[in-house]
Amino acid sequence: MSANEPVPGEEYETLYIRLQQIVEQLETGDLPLARALALYEEGVATAEACQRLLDQAALRVRNLMGDQSPAAAEADV
Repeated sequence: MSANEPVPGEEYETLYIRLQQIVEQLETGDLPLARALALYEEGVATAEACQRLLDQAALRVRNLMGDQSPAAAEADV
C-alpha cells in the first residue's frame, strides 16, 4: 500500500461517521420531505458501502486465518 492510497479503516470510519450524522438529522423529524428522502437515500448508500468494507475486512481475516489452519501448520513441520 503506497502512502497516497487511502487506508481502508479510515474510509470506513469516515463513512460510519457520516451515517451517524444522517441518522441524527433524520431523527430530528423537522426536515422537509424532500430533504428527508434525500438523506434516507444517502444513508442507504452509505450503509451499503460500510457493509461492503466490513465484508472485505472479514474476508481478509478469514484468508489470514486460513493460512494458520492446522493443515498448514503441519505442512511447516
